[in-house]
Amino acid sequence: MKTEKASGSTHSKWFGLALQALVILSHKSECYPSAAIAGCLNSEATQLRKVLAKLAAGQLIETREGRDGGYRLKRPPEAISLAEVYIALKVGEPLCSGMLDTISLNDAGLNMKSAFMDIANEIEQNTIETLQQFTIAQLAQKTLPNSS
Repeated sequence: MKTEKASGSTHSKWFGLALQALVILSHKSECYPSAAIAGCLNSEATQLRKVLAKLAAGQLIETREGRDGGYRLKRPPEAISLAEVYIALKVGEPLCSGMLDTISLNDAGLNMKSAFMDIANEIEQNTIETLQQFTIAQLAQKTLPNSS
């Protein structure tokens, strides 16, 4: 059986799942079970629970166990930026850090590694700055009918 690592293509989908789950939760005041959220997203509940656990660890959602358990937002959707979601899900290196895998270990390669790291860090910072401009409430308004 294949095990999931903390980075890689499996987790590249987590950001999209997380955003969609948070949009769903933005319209629920009560706790909402992971199975119900997964059903709305046509996603596997087990995978979604891993994503939700990261969001809970990032203090974006709260969890409640038991019969009436589930998940709900910890703050209003207007107060949760997409950058916070991205940072909470940080499970590996920046997306473009795969460039580093192509570098040889000679002197020229070490100089290239430094240049690539600078580029990767700048792209990551720009990504976070862009995501900081948007909230879960804005995303919900754009994607769900009758959102206000």
